[in-house]
Amino acid sequence: MATINPYLNFAGNTEEAFNFYRSVFGGEFKNLTRFKDTPEAARVQENEKDKLMHVALPVGKGNALMVFFSPEICTLFRLKTAHLSDLL
Repeated sequence: MATINPYLNFAGNTEEAFNFYRSVFGGEFKNLTRFKDTPEAARVQENEKDKLMHVALPVGKGNALMVFFSPEICTLFRLKTAHLSDLL
């Protein structure tokens, strides 16, 4: 059976969204990393350091919901985020 591991992005409420998903699907977060815990923490504004940079929530057998960087944080690192409309 195929597995799917989507990467999701949220506009400033990643942690709130993943806490909701955990309340629905159960389980525990894996690989939770905050910006303050990275080697690049010095480049992040103080009010952004406690935000999630990466988190995975295993769902079912072999599937996980994940986040790696959020669009508002990517601007801090001068990274381009891909949106579905960019791919169409």
